[in-house]
Amino acid sequence: MNYYIFAGIAMILWGVAPILGKLGLGNLQPLTALTIRSLLISLLLIVVVTVRGQWDLVAGAAVKDVAFIGLEGIFAALLGQLAYYYALKIGEVSRVSPIVSAFPLVALFLGILFLGEKLSVYKVIAAILIVAGMILMKY
Repeated sequence: MNYYIFAGIAMILWGVAPILGKLGLGNLQPLTALTIRSLLISLLLIVVVTVRGQWDLVAGAAVKDVAFIGLEGIFAALLGQLAYYYALKIGEVSRVSPIVSAFPLVALFLGILFLGEKLSVYKVIAAILIVAGMILMKY
């Protein structure tokens, strides 16, 4: 499968998620909501990995890979998601989502800085458009 297809699927799912999150945060505190979300996801993953018999793959993961994936989880799934839930709880979905969705700007700069990715005219134009979109969403 082409990575554009997976990216499109992620876009649709991540587009639906803020609506569900805003509805679910109605009577919940963000930390409570994140705990419920994480527990349900963890249980589902345990079932799927068990049914597929892939615990050996989990146990065989290299320490370096586990460290990086663990840090990614802490940054995105814990701290980032918690900040997002707080923003969603008090803000409008139509304003919060575009700002949060501008994370490729951070990834662009860090990819260039730490991974040696090349900056192109198209990436600069895209970054400018993302910033312009965030500014426009402020109003």
